[in-house]
Amino acid sequence: MRPIRRLGPLMYKQIVEPKPKLRLNIHACTTFVLVRPHYPENVGAAARAIKTMGFTSLCLVKPGKIAVPDHPMAQKMAVKSRDVLDAAQVCARLEDALAGADCVVVTTSRNGVSGATGPRQIGQALARRAARGERVAILFGNEKTGLSAELVDSADYRLRIPMAGDQPSVNLAQATQLVAYELLMAALELRESDPTV
Repeated sequence: MRPIRRLGPLMYKQIVEPKPKLRLNIHACTTFVLVRPHYPENVGAAARAIKTMGFTSLCLVKPGKIAVPDHPMAQKMAVKSRDVLDAAQVCARLEDALAGADCVVVTTSRNGVSGATGPRQIGQALARRAARGERVAILFGNEKTGLSAELVDSADYRLRIPMAGDQPSVNLAQATQLVAYELLMAALELRESDPTV
């Protein structure tokens, strides 16, 4: 059990640690980091998206005024995932969110980013790193502006989700779902090929 968090003038809530059914190295080593999220619905839906794949570590960096875990719309969208949402770390600085990370992955929807690969390839690389106990932070940018070019250039991996339609990007919560799925699949394949992992 985590300590009690103060939610308002008279409201307190005991934070319960999430307990997924399946626990792999990739789950223990991965944090999903939403940088400057704007919409509370996306924050709540992202919590649900990652929990369905067994992940429980969510961090918000400089969220917008209403894009906070205790916003009613975030709570509403986090169906059966409020434990993940309530346990989300909120940081004022990106450096705090990345403390302890051995590997940083950034997501981008920009074309022409050097070295950008799809979530399947990234998933395979991260599953191997997690098997060695390395901590991974996966960054998702603001719904409107994404991540800065400097941050994208400085990451260990750059991830771009391929799209067939004429859309500028994938929705933030949907992007977390796609990446979490590929990480889970890669970790399961690695475990199948090497049971000692």
